[in-house]
Amino acid sequence: MKKPELLVTPQSVEHLQQLIDAGADAFLIGEQRFGLRLAGEFTIGDIEKSVTLAHAANKKVYVAMNALYHNERVEALGPYMEQLASFGVDGITFGDPAVVMAKRETGIEIPLHWNTETTATNWFTANYWGKRGANRAVLARELSMEEVIEIKENAEVAVEVQVHGMTCMFQSKRSLLGNYFLYQDKAMEIENRANNKNMFLHDKERHNKYPIYEDANGTHIFSPNDMCIIDELNELIDAGVDSFKIDGVLQEADYVTKVTSLYRQAIDAYMVSPETYDQIKDELLTEIEEMQPSLRPLDTGFFFKETVY
Repeated sequence: MKKPELLVTPQSVEHLQQLIDAGADAFLIGEQRFGLRLAGEFTIGDIEKSVTLAHAANKKVYVAMNALYHNERVEALGPYMEQLASFGVDGITFGDPAVVMAKRETGIEIPLHWNTETTATNWFTANYWGKRGANRAVLARELSMEEVIEIKENAEVAVEVQVHGMTCMFQSKRSLLGNYFLYQDKAMEIENRANNKNMFLHDKERHNKYPIYEDANGTHIFSPNDMCIIDELNELIDAGVDSFKIDGVLQEADYVTKVTSLYRQAIDAYMVSPETYDQIKDELLTEIEEMQPSLRPLDTGFFFKETVY
C-alpha cells in the first residue's frame, strides 16, 4: 500500500516551517501574478527560502503557475521558471498551455502538474496532458468518490485530490468588488480586497454566506462550507491516490497547522492498519468540528454529492 503525499498551502515561510513540524510532505506556494487563489503571497526570495527549508526536511515544494495569461504576461513565464529551476523547485502547477511551451523553450526539467480547477474530470484528458509533459493531474472538486477512483485506475499520471478546505465556485477576470465599491462612491485598494477574510455574498434564500475576495487575477467566490473527509480517506488510500491536498486559502494559519497534524495522524494510522484508522477517525473529525469557524460548516464536498451550489 502506497502512502499518499500530504500537500498543504502555507501562508508564509514561517508557516511553512510550522507545517513541516505538523507532518506535511509537500507545499504549494507562489505569487498571484502567476498563480490562482494562493493561501499566501510568496516572493521569488520567499520561494528560494521555502525550498531550502523544505529540502532540509526532505519535503517538496511546488509552485503555482495556474493563472490564465494574457499576451503581456507570457514573456515573463520563461525567466520565472528558470529562476524556479535554479532553486530546485520540485514541480509547477499549470493550467495554461503557455506554461508547457515556456518550459520547452527554456529547456528546464521541472515536473508539471496539470490543474485547470474544473476540467480534470476524466482520465483521457489527464493522459493527454501526461503525453505533453505533465506527470500529475489535479482532479476537479466536482467529482464523486467513484469517479475519482475510476480516474486513478486508468490514469497514466499521478493523481491529486483535495481533501480539506474551501472550494472555488466562481472566478471572473473582472474587478467585481472594486466595481461594487466604486458604484457606492467608496475606495478600497486591491491589496485590502485580496487580504480581507470577512467579505461574504449573502444568499437569503439558502441562508448561506459565500466568501469572496479579489486579487490581480480577478474575483473569486467560494463555497459556503469547508470540505472535510478525514473520516473517509480509506477508499482514496486503497485506490492509490498519490496526493491529498489541504487548501488553506482564507483560513487562519493555526487552523491549517492543526488540521494538517490531524490528517497526518489519520494517514499514518491507516498505514498501520485499517482497523487502527477506524479506531481514531471519528475522534479526529470531532476535533476538527470543534475548532471549525461557526460560519464554515463542514461537508464532504462532491465525494458523496452533498454539496449543491
